[in-house]
Amino acid sequence: MRCPWGLSADVYVEYHDTEWGRPVRGDEALYERLCLEAFQSGLSWLTILRRRDGFRAAFDGFRIPAVAAFTDADVERLLQDESIIRNRAKIEATIANARVLAEWPEGGLDALIWSYAPDPAGRPVPRTVADVPAVTPESAALAKDLKKRGLRFVGPTTAYALMQACGLVDDHLADCVRRGCPAGSPPGESPSARGGRRTRR
Repeated sequence: MRCPWGLSADVYVEYHDTEWGRPVRGDEALYERLCLEAFQSGLSWLTILRRRDGFRAAFDGFRIPAVAAFTDADVERLLQDESIIRNRAKIEATIANARVLAEWPEGGLDALIWSYAPDPAGRPVPRTVADVPAVTPESAALAKDLKKRGLRFVGPTTAYALMQACGLVDDHLADCVRRGCPAGSPPGESPSARGGRRTRR
């Protein structure tokens, strides 16, 4: 048994089984996810997944210093790139957010996002898709904090999607094969095997 949304396409099955709900750590890994969630706004996540390699190539692997150095010429280049979602506001927000984050100390984004992870003991286990919220008090607070610090395209719904995808919450349904795995990891995998920061190069 899997969450129903994870059955609609092969790429969704793989994403559901190997990524969604697993802890994501490291500034650049979280920056990438934050950007992709922003690009997903108004679209399906499947659309983003199928273009993820294109996004990574277009945005230099989501390396924060590299994207922060993008110019107006890069914006125009990206608006012609058919491998990504060509939305000017989202492209400009991705670059602007990199410029903000480039000024933060190493680990700053990781620490901030994970500080909003709720206590799992206080969260009911969802039994149907209808039981899964779109916004929570924690996601609203995270979005408000990120906006206060100058980041764009980080509303409460986007923030909660990020929290779900990056393992801050476990929203696999009660009868899903992925439910109950420690922090979204495969059965039998120890927490120590999952440790360490992940940054993309």
